[in-house]
Amino acid sequence: METRLKIISFMRFYHKCKGIMGQFRQISTFVEVVARGSLSAAARAEGIAPAMIGRRLDALEQRLGVKLLQRTTRKLALTNEGAAFLEDCQRILADLEEAELAVAERSVKASGHLLISAPAGFGRQHVAPLIPSFVAEHRDVTVALNLNDRLVDLIGEGIDVAIRIASLSDSSLVSTKLADNHRVVVGAPSYLKRAGTPRVPGDLIKHNCLAISGEGSQRGWTFRENGKNVTLKVSGNMVCNDGEVLHDWALAGKGLAWRSMWEVGAEIASGQLVTMLDQFAAPGNDIYAVFAQRRHLPLRIRAFVDFLRHSYSQPDYWRERAI
Repeated sequence: METRLKIISFMRFYHKCKGIMGQFRQISTFVEVVARGSLSAAARAEGIAPAMIGRRLDALEQRLGVKLLQRTTRKLALTNEGAAFLEDCQRILADLEEAELAVAERSVKASGHLLISAPAGFGRQHVAPLIPSFVAEHRDVTVALNLNDRLVDLIGEGIDVAIRIASLSDSSLVSTKLADNHRVVVGAPSYLKRAGTPRVPGDLIKHNCLAISGEGSQRGWTFRENGKNVTLKVSGNMVCNDGEVLHDWALAGKGLAWRSMWEVGAEIASGQLVTMLDQFAAPGNDIYAVFAQRRHLPLRIRAFVDFLRHSYSQPDYWRERAI
């Protein structure tokens, strides 16, 4: 009786695994067909008959209850549902590939030279201090850190990984998110006591706003109102092209500044700076690692990105590191 129950349990497990593998095969086939543009091309790549590819797609659409592809003898076209599903499938397959590579690479040492680009202020505070620990952990890796605020050409300049603080949701760049971040309006208690506290973004017109100067400075400060992003032009008696200077002026009570949390987290925690208009904060400006390509990333790049992500995820990291 016990042997019979074991056999039944094994058969149930086997059929469950077989079903999951079948679903995965359908998904990978769907992605391959879209990538290659036809059933026949996908079939040739896999070394099977086009009819088998067609049956997998039919089974996938039947299981999901939606039409993913409009198929004719001449061309394929994604439906709206198919386009949305394709994006999810590509992410799942990429995550699976990364997981497999991570397991395979655990016994392999990272080595070689790593060229990193980062914004100057962020790089000084949150990349450079971590590099000694990274190279101590990966002794066969050498690192060159390039700090500047221009948009670097990853391929043209041979950059292995660039750290960027931006909204990349609609970007064609290959990227991975390292940490959340957003911008806040901050001021010193001494300034707020003297000038008052703005309650809505429109109140900023009455305040001395310490704005960034130089290229792109006319964009203003962006807030979220009534479900839309609104950019306001602000003005004040001092501007500078260096964010750290604006930071120092705000600490000295000279006016309000619009700064990233990575820069002002410690002062907010200590009470040296006070945030305002938080309910109007616009999304975006998160911290990303950007690459020229996703597939076949050298282990040194993957190890460095994982090292940053792990460091940034530690409790109280931003309060301890921000200055």
